[in-house]
Amino acid sequence: MKITWFGHACFLIEMEGIRIVTDPFDETVGYPIPNVTADVVTESHQHFDHNAHHLVRGNFRLIKEAGEYEIGKVKVKGIETYHDTKSGRERGKNIVFVFEGEGMRVCHLGDLGHVPTNDQVRSIGEVDVLLVPVGGTFTIGPKEAREVVNLIKPTVTIPMHYKTRYLKFNLLPVDDFLKLFEGYERAGKTLEFFEKPREEKVMVMEV
Repeated sequence: MKITWFGHACFLIEMEGIRIVTDPFDETVGYPIPNVTADVVTESHQHFDHNAHHLVRGNFRLIKEAGEYEIGKVKVKGIETYHDTKSGRERGKNIVFVFEGEGMRVCHLGDLGHVPTNDQVRSIGEVDVLLVPVGGTFTIGPKEAREVVNLIKPTVTIPMHYKTRYLKFNLLPVDDFLKLFEGYERAGKTLEFFEKPREEKVMVMEV
C-alpha cells in the first residue's frame, strides 16, 4: 500500500491496484494541483478545498455520501459526522472514510469538526493509518486531534490540514499538534507499507 500527500486533505491511496484520491482541492488553496489519475475520488464535504474532482483525471467513481462500497478488492466505508461542534448547524456534515485493502485499514477524517461519539468510533473500527486534521479554525485543532487519536488508537498517525508555506489561508502549524506527543518521524511525500504496521508512531509527510 502506498500513501502520497498532495497537501491539505488530499492524498493518493494505492491499495489492491486501486488508486483513491481524497478531498481534491482547487487552485485557490495554494498547493500545486496534482497531476493524478484516479479510480475512486472521495469527498468528505462540498467545500472548494475538498471537492475539486473536476481536476482529477480518469474515469473514476465519485463517492461523497456515507455508506458502504466495494471497488475491486477495496472496501470503502463512509461514516457521517459533522464539520463543526453544533451538529452541522454552522458548516454542515462531514464524511469520515475508511479504506480497507491488503490487510490494512486507512481512515481519512476529512474536515472533522468535533470529537467523535463512541458510536462513531465503533463504526470507524480498527485503524492502521489515521489521516487527521490538526489545524483548527475549520476543523478540530491540535488538542482535539490528540483526543481523537486517543479514542481511535491508530498504529500510524499522519497529520493533515494545517498551515504550510503553500496554504493561502490561516491554520495552525503542525508543530502545535506534534508537541502533544513524545516524538514523531519525518517522512517523504510518499509512504509505502508492505505489511500491517506494528509500531505506534506519528509521521509527518512532505508536500
